[in-house]
Order: sequence, then C-alpha cells, then structure tokens
Amino acid sequence: MQSRLFQALIAVIVFMLSATLSAQTYPDKPIRLIVPFAPGGTNDILARMVATHLSEKLGESMIVDNRPGADGIIGTDIAVKAKPDGYTLLLVSSAYVMNPVVRKLPYDTLTAMEFIARLGASFLVLSVHPSLPVNSVKDLLAVAKEKPGEITLGSSGGFMHFASALLNSLSQRDFNIILYKGGAPAMIDTIGGQVNATLAVSVPALPHLRSGKLKGLAVGTLKRAELLPDLPTLDEAGVKGYDASNWYAIATASGTPRAIVMKLHDEIARYFKNPEVQKQLTAMGAVIDLKTPDEMRKIIPAEIDKWTKVAVAARMSRAID
Repeated sequence: MQSRLFQALIAVIVFMLSATLSAQTYPDKPIRLIVPFAPGGTNDILARMVATHLSEKLGESMIVDNRPGADGIIGTDIAVKAKPDGYTLLLVSSAYVMNPVVRKLPYDTLTAMEFIARLGASFLVLSVHPSLPVNSVKDLLAVAKEKPGEITLGSSGGFMHFASALLNSLSQRDFNIILYKGGAPAMIDTIGGQVNATLAVSVPALPHLRSGKLKGLAVGTLKRAELLPDLPTLDEAGVKGYDASNWYAIATASGTPRAIVMKLHDEIARYFKNPEVQKQLTAMGAVIDLKTPDEMRKIIPAEIDKWTKVAVAARMSRAID
C-alpha cells in the first residue's frame, strides 16, 4: 500500500515538474489562434491584435486561422480536440454559451475549454429609423403596447436573436423579430425603413448614428457607453436588468498546464491595460472587461443559465425539448 502511495506521489511530482519546465520553455514553436468566424468582424480584429502582441512578446510567430461555420461550432470543435499544450488557442465569443442552449454540440461547453482571459465586449444600441415617431425607449414601448406584434425588430441568428428575445421578455412587449442572415443586413434594412428598429452592434452602427441615418434610443449594457454618453442604458430607460453584450475571450483546450495558461493571461492582460490599446478599442466601440481564468469558470455556467431562460421564454427549439 505504501509503495503504491509512494509511486503515486512520485508521478504527481514528475507531472508538476514537467508542467513547470514546459511553461518555462513555452513557446518554442508557432502558436495557432483559431477564430471560428469569417475574417473582418470584431472577433477577427481582436484576434489579430492579440496575435501581433503575443508574437512580439513571446518571440514565436502566431498564426490566425479563420474557421467559420455553424455559429462558431466548427472552429471551436477543432480547438477542443487539439493537444492541451497551449499551442492552439481559440477566440471565443458569447456564441459559446448560447450554442448549447439551442444546439446539440460535439463537446461539453462547461468542461471543454480552459479560459485564459476575457478581453471585453461590443455593446448594442437599440436604434430606430428616423421616421418612426419615437424619441425614447418609453415612446417605443408605448407604441409596441398599442400595436402588439406590429413593430418590427431586425435581428439575426445566434447572439442577436438571443438579445432580441431578451428585449421582448424584459420589456413585456411583442416586437416582431425579423431574422436576417447577419446583423449588417438587419441594420441596412432599418436604415432603409424596411424594418422599424434593430439592436445594432456598436462598431458598425456608430457612423450611421452620427450621420442621423439611425436614431439611437439606448445602449444594451448596464453602464452607459463612453462613446454615446447621452444615451441611457435600457435598464435606466425602463427595461430593467437588460444586459446583452457580445463578449470576447481567449481560451485553450482543457487540461493545458496552469502555468502556461497564466503566462498567456498575464501577457494578454498587460496588453489590454495599456492606455493606448484601450483608447483604440474604445474608438472602435468596444468595452474593455478583463477577467481571469478563475472568474471565467463562474461566468460560463451563469451565462448558460441566463440564456437558457431567455430561450425558454422565446420558445427557441432545443431549450424546450
């Protein structure tokens, strides 16, 4: 018995020494950062910023690998199945905690990934066509109450559908959610007057809000946006508890040594705390919101629970199976 305990202790010590040595020499070859969405979006922009910084600081090249499809599931599955050695990273967004609510996945969302750092989020702006005779959220809710199901809300799949369903649920109004193939077409049709309103993502919406092609009523975060300080939050405007930000994080396969995870976290956190980087991201319409691996372990199940309740209320498919 004592021999077995001694052997087990030796195995643990060898494993710990191996992990420490691995972290000390890491990285000694190129690192791949998978983006499970097409190039050009906020996910891709953030991934390339992180890749450029880590390449410079860690002394190894970092390859951004776009693997779009199935609301991020295809690229995520590749990262999940990679060797847990820190050489395959994943740019994660809110879709990660929404997909298990409405889809059957080839991995367990709660245990598949080790989160390195949450970076921040892009905020939503409840926007309407200028011809709609409303100047506030209160006005819009009043019209929606008088005409249930008649006020159209341009949206898309994934995160945007959940955000729109949350608005219906918390406002207790029946906005007619029109699903598009992406957030951009929904915004374009709102500008064109084909739909009455949309929850537009901050980064592409800002130019149209400034030009007057869209009329902003409120932002979808719990704090006012620095770029649009005159707009109230939906929570302030009467839709209590509304908080739908598309957040972004860096993760790697579960089982990656803690020392490697923390080495990457510390370097990423140092980068995003740089005032110049924060200024650049704020100008894009992003909100910095750094979180640690330990914090993310609590956030993921809480997010899944939150969006499951939204999906049930909206009668989305798998959530009510």
